[in-house]
Amino acid sequence: MSTFTRKLHILLGDKGLRTSILFTLGMLIVFRFLGTIPVPGVDPAVLQQFLQQNEFFSFLNLFSGGGLSQLSIIVLGVGPYITSSIIMQLMTTVVPKLKTLFHEEGSIGRKKFNMYSRLLTIPVALIQGFGILTLLSKQGALPELTTAGLITNILVVTAGSMLIMWIGELITEFGIGNGVSLIIFAGIVASLPGVLSQTVASYVPSELFTYVLYGIMIFIVVVAVVLVNEAERHIPITHAKQVRGMQTYGASQSYVPMRINQAGVMPIIFALSILLFPQMIANFLLDSTIPWLAAGAQGVVDVLSHNIWYPVIYFVMVFGFTYFYTAITFDPEAMSENLAKSGAFVPGIRPGNATSEYFATIATRITFFGATFLGLIAVLPMVLLSTTGNSAIAIGGTGVLIAVSVVLDLIKKIDAQIAMRQY
Repeated sequence: MSTFTRKLHILLGDKGLRTSILFTLGMLIVFRFLGTIPVPGVDPAVLQQFLQQNEFFSFLNLFSGGGLSQLSIIVLGVGPYITSSIIMQLMTTVVPKLKTLFHEEGSIGRKKFNMYSRLLTIPVALIQGFGILTLLSKQGALPELTTAGLITNILVVTAGSMLIMWIGELITEFGIGNGVSLIIFAGIVASLPGVLSQTVASYVPSELFTYVLYGIMIFIVVVAVVLVNEAERHIPITHAKQVRGMQTYGASQSYVPMRINQAGVMPIIFALSILLFPQMIANFLLDSTIPWLAAGAQGVVDVLSHNIWYPVIYFVMVFGFTYFYTAITFDPEAMSENLAKSGAFVPGIRPGNATSEYFATIATRITFFGATFLGLIAVLPMVLLSTTGNSAIAIGGTGVLIAVSVVLDLIKKIDAQIAMRQY
């Protein structure tokens, strides 16, 4: 029996694993169903025209799983939850109590930290809902809303965002894989037919070379993401001799794997979330009666939408968030303590502070390559956009980047579950 056949047999034969997969699929179906329930009073024709002319909202539509294209009750998607999580993790660097809660108090501390993130999601969703609904109302996609109607719709989309957050956490707890990442993945997959149809509709024979180049770029991105995500730096360690009873166990050699890209796809999601928020505020303030405020909003829109500085800012943010996310998830001091407790050490490095500093140095060096890689492939679709003028290419490239990373992470978690059941 081949390895694939054996894994497939375990996958389909184990009741617990099969239930987790079916639960995950069921929650994703519920998510897609919620995306078809529109906010009352939507003008689909005006909304579609607006989305085609606005790259920012096209990206937002990608992360809402197509919810924005129909202005559904889940139009905000998991955006508010991601934004609140970013804010909370940034706060750990300036609030010692939050840092202790996140790093040192174990699962109980993490639960409290996640609870604070959920509470923060509510005001963030209210602000984002107000901005999007007001802007779309000004564009004619929604009828002129009364104060009561605006408050009602804001509460509806906020409740929809909280519901999606809850579904994501249910997937993480009872399903398989990271729920928020899978919801984003489902939204990308659901939007791909529309992206492909837009690409086909805009095709002209003279641009054949451009589409061939795009296909080659997508293939390179997929291969590169797989290679970098799987790349590891092996740190050799030695286990000291141990005496147990009347037997002496000799020293053994092993290694500690350190991934080049420990942050995965999260820096891309973080950077996009941060970039989308000021664009939304700026678009909302474009019609301000205060001249300097409207001019400032127009400047923000130009920089973040049409200016060459947008990919530069995007690259820097992805690069920085890669280091930031690695710093909050990788603890060299804890790794050093665990090695010391198990009687292991890095050859040529003193146990204790010297070992933790060594791990921190290695992590900094290899993260540089992972951060550079993520930043380059993140701005690659924008380079294609500037050369082809096809917004579907930029959106599709970003979607492929995130989708491949999420699929790789899901495969690893499924393999881990299968390996656990084999043993």
